[in-house]
Amino acid sequence: MSAKVTIPALQQMKRDGLKSVGVVAWDTEIVRIADRAGLDFVSVGDSVGVNLWGHESPLEVTLDEMLIVLKAVRRGTARMLVGCDIPFGPVQQGAASAVAAAIRLVKEGGADMVKLDGAADFPDAVAAITRAGIPVFAQFGLTPQTALRYGVGYAAQSSPDAVAPKALTARLVAEARALEDAGAALLDFTNSGPAAGPAVVKAVKIPVIGGFGGGPWLDGRVRLAHAAIGYPASFLEREGPYANVARTALDAFTALGEDVRGGRDVRY
Repeated sequence: MSAKVTIPALQQMKRDGLKSVGVVAWDTEIVRIADRAGLDFVSVGDSVGVNLWGHESPLEVTLDEMLIVLKAVRRGTARMLVGCDIPFGPVQQGAASAVAAAIRLVKEGGADMVKLDGAADFPDAVAAITRAGIPVFAQFGLTPQTALRYGVGYAAQSSPDAVAPKALTARLVAEARALEDAGAALLDFTNSGPAAGPAVVKAVKIPVIGGFGGGPWLDGRVRLAHAAIGYPASFLEREGPYANVARTALDAFTALGEDVRGGRDVRY
């Protein structure tokens, strides 16, 4: 087994021009597989509510629920760095509340770092959590929550390059630098685009990771594990990016039903 991944290791990868790769995941078994595959980090996202539990919005997820999922992920990792979202609420209530939530995720859940969504709006929380000795994965960029602040319509959020590219890129670079100055260890640049993305990567010394709307111009990528393997039921109607577990599961459950209904023993 290779050495456990650390934040300094990820930062050195940026200096060396090496790409880091992670997954968003919520369960022990998927994380064990990703860990064995040699990925660098796992981000325990509050997207669990929408993608796994059928919620209408990620805002419904609570801190106690995130702790349950985080503990499951922590038990599945041997070497990957583990980050966890602070769900909606504690950060919006102020820096002290954000620190208290971060401490719970680290102390009770075993997180190596915490992720703040829309962190550009809460630099005081980033700084306070960092002062408490907890590394921060700071998310910023164009999201449904921040689009109006940039004067961008929802349809244009696929890339900041689509609207006022020079002015918006300058603003995003300034936000990235402010988050770095506040103490962020890594940045999660949502919807970076091929103009703003490289500009931000060049402007800061810390790794700039991209999930939704990212690209090869960033220091690394993070992908929803269940989407990467084609786990959601929606993939029954189309191909998964790297596999189609949904179709495999459908075939397996169908075969199970046929064995039982045909009077045959189930397979072990």
